[in-house]
Amino acid sequence: MNSSTERTPGRLRGASAQQVATVALTALAPASWGTTYVVTTELLPPGHPLFAGLMRALPAGLIGLAITRVFPRGDWWWKAAVLGVLNIGAFFPLLFLTAERLPGGVAATLGAAQPLLVAGLAVVLLRDRPTAWRLAWGVLGVLGVGLVVLGPQARLDAVGVLAGLGGTAAMGAGVVLTKRWGRPEGVGPMALASWQLTVGGLLLLPLTLSTEGIPQRIDAGAVGGYLWLGSMGGLIAYTLWFRGIGRLPVGASAPMVLLSPVVATVIGIARGESLSVPQTLGLLLALAAMLAAQLAPPNLSARHAPRSGRRPGRERAAEPQEPGPTEDQRIREGQIR
Repeated sequence: MNSSTERTPGRLRGASAQQVATVALTALAPASWGTTYVVTTELLPPGHPLFAGLMRALPAGLIGLAITRVFPRGDWWWKAAVLGVLNIGAFFPLLFLTAERLPGGVAATLGAAQPLLVAGLAVVLLRDRPTAWRLAWGVLGVLGVGLVVLGPQARLDAVGVLAGLGGTAAMGAGVVLTKRWGRPEGVGPMALASWQLTVGGLLLLPLTLSTEGIPQRIDAGAVGGYLWLGSMGGLIAYTLWFRGIGRLPVGASAPMVLLSPVVATVIGIARGESLSVPQTLGLLLALAAMLAAQLAPPNLSARHAPRSGRRPGRERAAEPQEPGPTEDQRIREGQIR
């Protein structure tokens, strides 16, 4: 009786706990990105979004390289460059341009559309067709974020909308390519994050110096803000993010970006903002969409399957059967005869 079947539940419980831990650690990345707005508006010098992006990327990338001491080899030089441009170098400027041209609510809604773009790119690059379950929840997640952050005063700017969709598509493509290429043998997620942050920072360096320059005054609060963006919002967040992308299905990791606008909303509530009834429903819908994307869809086919073969014990007990003679009855009958 001490067979492998007795140990299987333990292994399943361990695997489930490990997956929950992976989801929780991966979710810390978009959750930390949700603090970017309040840090930028309350701590950083105004009018220097590109410099903020540069300080978020380049120092973190160089520190990560110093810690890991691992550099790309072979074709990973150009792969790291492509991923760095998509996830950092292109995404940051487009994100800041969107923030300048659109209200924060519209920008957040465009960013929340990333799961749908990732689903489309996964079909082309990974030949991975999204399930109807995750696709439906992805749409509901976008609607939920829209209910939270969009208001009657929301204005649309064509350049801002294109920039927002471009930034979302750039990071979405980075997610899918990261899943497709994986990581080189012996390279950890921190090294992969460091490569991309360094590439993105080097791309932002000439753009920042030529357009914005360095802020004239950087106080202690700004220093703290840059440290937070570069550490938790940069190296740590992207290390956890790339680790999670490598372990989770692409359809499960992409909806986690919904946490970013949700966390930003929760911070606003903590600072005295209030939510209307539609906004509260939207917040709950966005959270439900993110959580539902981590679960397997219900097996409706088994519920409606034709009843054939061996039936459950309850069904067998419900069916009347012709009783046969017992062993005692047969013995007694033999004695009588």
